[in-house]
Amino acid sequence: MALVKAREDALAARLLALAAPDAAGWLATARAGALARLQAMGLPARRDEYWRYTDPAVLNAPDAPVAARFEARDESAPFDGMDRLRIVFVDGVFDADASDDLTLAGVRIERLATSGTADIHWAQSLYGVLESNGQMPVARPFAALNSAFATDGVLVHVTGKTAKPISLIYVHESDTSDAILHHCIKLDPGAELTLLENGPAAARFCKVMEVDVAEGASFHHVRLQGRDHARHAVTHLFARLAARAELRSFTLTANGRLTRNEAVIDLAGAESRAHLAGAAVGDGDFHHDDTVFVTHAAQACESRQVFKKVLMNGAVGVFQGKILVKQSAQKTDGYQISQSLLLDEDSQFLAKPELEIYADDVKCSHGSTSGAIDETALFYLQSRGVPRAAAQGLLVLAFLAEAIQEIADDTIADDIRDRLERWLNRHAAKAGK
Repeated sequence: MALVKAREDALAARLLALAAPDAAGWLATARAGALARLQAMGLPARRDEYWRYTDPAVLNAPDAPVAARFEARDESAPFDGMDRLRIVFVDGVFDADASDDLTLAGVRIERLATSGTADIHWAQSLYGVLESNGQMPVARPFAALNSAFATDGVLVHVTGKTAKPISLIYVHESDTSDAILHHCIKLDPGAELTLLENGPAAARFCKVMEVDVAEGASFHHVRLQGRDHARHAVTHLFARLAARAELRSFTLTANGRLTRNEAVIDLAGAESRAHLAGAAVGDGDFHHDDTVFVTHAAQACESRQVFKKVLMNGAVGVFQGKILVKQSAQKTDGYQISQSLLLDEDSQFLAKPELEIYADDVKCSHGSTSGAIDETALFYLQSRGVPRAAAQGLLVLAFLAEAIQEIADDTIADDIRDRLERWLNRHAAKAGK
């Protein structure tokens, strides 16, 4: 009873600080349903099973914590060299002047803020639907809160193969901004889309992305989270894949005081594939949590979870990953690996890998390891004239390579390797002072 009351009290305080967004038509109905779900579950507490490693107090608080902006003067912005359609949000507010024209062949792009008042819209079959389905068997209160109170986002309907990626850019300006964004992505049969995301977004950021990938369609997602260190974020990716559909998602997280990325993937059609990968590098008061739930509900589907974390100076990494194989999902191929590289004795890696299998013709594996730099490899490199800091950087990049290999675009993968190398060099120089 005490735990239930704690959840209810936390929710009551959070709701008092939230202004209900203007809505009518289909969106008002969806928001009302999400609010009812949220009120039924309350906000999470540290004693909840899937929050035992991550304290939700800052995410539960009525007001966002202060987070100063970080000015990156030593490198270009992510994806700057790519031809892409840019959509910019500043502290969760759409910036039309900084964004490109929302016109692209093979895709229709709309804003949630301007499309939610219609009586009928294609997004009403998606907004809050995958989020609601993803509440079982594990409650995800911040996703329901997002569906109830999101002020904006993009609604993207892909009908063909897009000529260039769509790039969502999240700019952080106010030290106390509290942004809530909700995106819906629908891919028709055979359609293809690459979606890029980058930026710190806000002092506190709550985001949901619901993705419906139809038969034979392909969705590629690359996300860079950083670099404002004092920021806090909780994000959710809900995806449903039809027969022979493909989803690839990669996230790089550098810095950030608290980041929790949840992914809930439903392999609903035969021969669908979902590859989820992440690389996190943290220094000091850094807490990074990947919580993943993949359901195999159809035959001959493939899933991969590859998550690597490099932690130093007391940083904390968390991985909670589950593969659920239903009885109908024969010939499943599921792979899950979570590993951490601890560069000192003060850092921690907390892992909870899970397999739940009800089919008998499956190939599933999971593993989780945590360790230090290989001193033999480090000595080998140093003995050949490589300085210790540079040798350590090479070994860290080699450790992260398996996660980065999940990115299909070689140009993007190379850029991420370069950014990781620069991050390691900066922190090596800082440690050497």
